[in-house]
Amino acid sequence: MTIDLVLKDLKAYIDGQVVECCIAIESGRIFKIGRESQMPKADTILSLDGLLVLPGLIDVHVHLRDEGKAYKEDFYSGTAAAVAGGITTVLDMPNNDPVTMSAATFRNRIEIAKSRILVNVGFYSEFPSEIREIDNIIKEGCMAFKLFLGEQVGGLDIADDYKLTAAFKRIGNRVPVAVHAEDHEVLKAVRDELKQKGIDGLEAFFKAHPVEAEEKAVKRIMTIAERTGVQVHFCHLSSENGLKEVVKAKASNLPVSCEVTPHHILLSTKELLSIGSLGLTLPPVRDIKHVNALWQGISKKFVDIIASDHAPHATWEKSANIIWNVKAGVPGLETTLSLLLNEVNKGKLALADVVRLMAENPAKIFSIKDRGSLKEGNKADLVVVDLKREDCIDSQKFYSKAKYSPFDGWKVKGKPVKTFVGGLLVMDEGEIVGKPGCGEAIRRSVKY
Repeated sequence: MTIDLVLKDLKAYIDGQVVECCIAIESGRIFKIGRESQMPKADTILSLDGLLVLPGLIDVHVHLRDEGKAYKEDFYSGTAAAVAGGITTVLDMPNNDPVTMSAATFRNRIEIAKSRILVNVGFYSEFPSEIREIDNIIKEGCMAFKLFLGEQVGGLDIADDYKLTAAFKRIGNRVPVAVHAEDHEVLKAVRDELKQKGIDGLEAFFKAHPVEAEEKAVKRIMTIAERTGVQVHFCHLSSENGLKEVVKAKASNLPVSCEVTPHHILLSTKELLSIGSLGLTLPPVRDIKHVNALWQGISKKFVDIIASDHAPHATWEKSANIIWNVKAGVPGLETTLSLLLNEVNKGKLALADVVRLMAENPAKIFSIKDRGSLKEGNKADLVVVDLKREDCIDSQKFYSKAKYSPFDGWKVKGKPVKTFVGGLLVMDEGEIVGKPGCGEAIRRSVKY
């Protein structure tokens, strides 16, 4: 038998250990892992010169934009950014134009994406106005529903606990609900007060998103989740307060998980004051007390996932004179892995942490089948990294349309150098070598 590809002269992260081995790939899957003498004949043999192979990373929080927001990002540019960053699967958020919140808009978005994507893409849906439509959206294969509590985005009234409870009951245990946990009432009250006083500088943005808003939202959702049994995933936790509430829920054996972002663990308000509006995100980065609490959450395994929250905007949208007009969000697909590998080299993270937080746990929590680990039979989604490669982050070289980053100028050690998606080499030394459409639109399969 002659197979498609054998990768040799490599080290691979397998079952918690780094081992010297070869990887054989056939029809987009890992056919065999073993010594070179055990490898079958192959059409192509590629030496990786002793570099390290990790399972392709999974980013569960990505805004690919496109459709009516294609000027910010589109399916090709966004997935090119992903593959350049060593990420082989992304989950796409639904606050699009039009908002993804029905079976029709969901189906249409997948159709548009299929011929353009370079990595595997799963799709979120917002909650629809009609609760019955939830069933149709789930049948279309949505990976999860997104609930944005900071302001009204989808069709479900975020101020109505009765309707939220009814929607959660409708979902049951079929798919997770991912929550942006900022209480809209708290945000509005503080923001209105600041506006009335004419306070509109950078520090006003931090004040307008207090940690109490996150804490209150987490408590509220966990009360509803406890009554309904829904699996809840909290996006981009930013505070010690919010994390403590999640830890309490975990201690009560509730089905809850959470993520943090690179910007929330590597930046604080101190850095943001010098970076300026380009670094504004929702929720904003916090002071060092909260940054340290998130690192504690990672070390104690209370934090389940690291996600980029890749949220690209046009540069002009990031530089409005009045802070309330600045679009919040930063690109992160091309910087996340390098930033984390830099922390590995510094000794603050272990390689096992990176794989757990960005491959194994995302696959498990969001039921992404046959991905997240290097195992025979799994999809051949791989990232080859050079832990010794030094680089300087330069947003002008991004494949993303968003040519800015709060990490501009940062020197990092550790870099993805090749990315394979379904056994195909799609990124090689920073160059995109795959063709649009080589990624797979993935759907969650739910048994009724």
